[in-house]
Amino acid sequence: MAALQFSLQNSLAVSTPSLVFGFRPPNSGRLITRSRTVPSKPHTRNSKWVVRLSLVDQNPPKSTVDVDQLVDFLYEDLPHLFDEQGIDRTAYDDRVRFRDPITKHDTITGYLFNISLLRELFRPEFLLHWVKKTGAYEITTRWSMVMKFVLLPWKPQLVFTGNSIMGINPETGKFCSHVDLWDSIQDNDYFSVEGLLDVFKQLRFYKTPELESPKYEILKRTANYEVRKYAPFIVVETSGDKLAGSAGFNTVAGYIFGKNSAKEKIPMTTPVFTQTFDSESPKVSIQIVLPSEKDLYSLPDPEQDTIGLRKVEGGTAAVLKFSGKPTEEIVQEKAKELRSSLIKDGLKPGNGCLLARYNDPGRTWNFIMRNEVLIWLEEFSLE
Repeated sequence: MAALQFSLQNSLAVSTPSLVFGFRPPNSGRLITRSRTVPSKPHTRNSKWVVRLSLVDQNPPKSTVDVDQLVDFLYEDLPHLFDEQGIDRTAYDDRVRFRDPITKHDTITGYLFNISLLRELFRPEFLLHWVKKTGAYEITTRWSMVMKFVLLPWKPQLVFTGNSIMGINPETGKFCSHVDLWDSIQDNDYFSVEGLLDVFKQLRFYKTPELESPKYEILKRTANYEVRKYAPFIVVETSGDKLAGSAGFNTVAGYIFGKNSAKEKIPMTTPVFTQTFDSESPKVSIQIVLPSEKDLYSLPDPEQDTIGLRKVEGGTAAVLKFSGKPTEEIVQEKAKELRSSLIKDGLKPGNGCLLARYNDPGRTWNFIMRNEVLIWLEEFSLE
């Protein structure tokens, strides 16, 4: 799986280890070379390693390797990649070739060292989406990984999503090659300068308050945006004046500060949303997200008729992240840029958009502000 190793020697070197899976399949067959590429997909077209490291079945040997059983095993084993249990190295040949855009290893020992270093430096959160048989001796996985680089004071978040293609040795029944392909770059060959730059641009400083935010999973990260799956959340809202405006904020903030039927003070969360529901309509809503333990029907009633409580059902949203002071002109341009990227990529953006503001503008320097434009997607698939 995509992973990232930072070597702290003469300079900051980055690498991404691939996955190791624990299984002892039976030995059979003979090792042959493969000339067939994996099924054509946009993210694989530039990776010559897919051809070089995979095995082929032009004249497949007789083998008792049960690839479907390996697929089932990976679903159980891979979630332990970065936890205390870890993975079982016996599913790999000792001499196995790992490649991603900025890392290569030719032994299982080197790969396991990468995983250990990642645990210490990045505290990875790994999410496995699916595992599929994509060839007679080939398995492809789909994953997301979120990491925090703990050695930098601001602990930047690094996100990688993509596919891993594993070749199986029909002679040993073990994995003998592993190629990682990132969604965020075009050049997935080793060594990719584009991949290295993709890592370094994620090290920039965004100030995110240590407050509760709506829960989401990152499904995909491209060069231009993230796709997130949001869990349902509740907002208190009122009318605003414009997407980047602040009209109505004091009204909804008053609700959580105790101006409600129970005089209850509710903890502050982040971000503050402003939302347009239709590009043709001037209607704008300004919203504060309420803590996740709150239930819509047990919340105190607002004191003002202009305030409402609403459950947002969640769903899948595309998100463009940016820093700086979010003026109306900038926000509208970012929303236009995001919508254009989604349409270009064949996705179906819904109407309107949201601006998410994470920082107090009076207490945060503009260049470290975290802002996001979100557009809900009508449908999305990781297939």
